[in-house]
Amino acid sequence: MDFMFYAVPGLIMAGTVFVAVRVIRRALQLRRAWNSGLTAEARCLRTYTTTSGGSGDSSVRTTLHHVYEFTARDGRAIRFEEEGGPGTTVEGDIVVVHYAEGEAVKATAQAPSHVRNTASTVGILTFLSVVVVFCVGFMVTYTEAFGDNSSVSHVDEPPGIDDRPYNKVP
Repeated sequence: MDFMFYAVPGLIMAGTVFVAVRVIRRALQLRRAWNSGLTAEARCLRTYTTTSGGSGDSSVRTTLHHVYEFTARDGRAIRFEEEGGPGTTVEGDIVVVHYAEGEAVKATAQAPSHVRNTASTVGILTFLSVVVVFCVGFMVTYTEAFGDNSSVSHVDEPPGIDDRPYNKVP
């Protein structure tokens, strides 16, 4: 049974680290695209929404997606999808995209906003760090309270009057 008190926080911490890696990767992709200085005009090919939640008492969350296509500097046609763009961009609109060259071109239609990107990344990582610290604290507290105490050294003291059976007390 003790296994569960270590496995569940361990799984939560593993999931938290996975999310942190994803957040950092996305922030670095945006920074690379913005700092590359490469821009192109892209056409919005499609917009659609996805919904999640709504079961029981939970609220419904709707996410707007855009599919863009542009021609990179080397002549390749690049198509990418991005979540959370402006609701005013509709199919057929021309937008400016920032992209970083490479084998796998990473692009964004978001306007450069280094402060917002850094602030949101730091905020999310701070929250995730609190989750990890809580899990570690829970595991340490559980170990101290219910763990194996055989390693605790006991001082050999002579028996006191309270240690004698009641019928042997003078």
